[in-house]
Amino acid sequence: MDIQTWELLSYIVTVVGLPLAILTFILEQRKERENEDEEVYQLLADNYTDFLKLVMANPDLQLRSHTGTLPLSAEQEERKLVLFEILISLFERAYLLAYDADMRGKRLRRWMSWEDYMRQWCLREDFRQQFPRLLVGEDADFVAYITRIADELAHTGNQQPVGNQTVA
Repeated sequence: MDIQTWELLSYIVTVVGLPLAILTFILEQRKERENEDEEVYQLLADNYTDFLKLVMANPDLQLRSHTGTLPLSAEQEERKLVLFEILISLFERAYLLAYDADMRGKRLRRWMSWEDYMRQWCLREDFRQQFPRLLVGEDADFVAYITRIADELAHTGNQQPVGNQTVA
């Protein structure tokens, strides 16, 4: 091989190989970020499932009831407050790990499921009434976000928009 052949091969590597290597690197980084996002989402979803198991283990608190709840004892109120604290902590964690104002695609779809959970719970007047106590010390942006959702639902007569419809 003479010098001209080596020079030609180096040009080919520079023109074709280097951009291909850069593109491959960028695609791998994007795939890795996507996998990390999916892992975070799955861990958060598992935590929410664990929370729902706690709710199921305490049916006397009527936390999944869509009708008015019966009067609760002081002990039941305390357990309900603790469950609300766990839930707010989970929502804040989801907000801090998954929310971004410029989300698109899968990230946005994942986040919208969390917003749906927040909306479901913010429909409960007893949950919203505990906000002054529950939101103390939480992230300010998260507090603003969930308070906006709660205010929105409180002012729409406890109706939740679903797609283009409104469900009471």
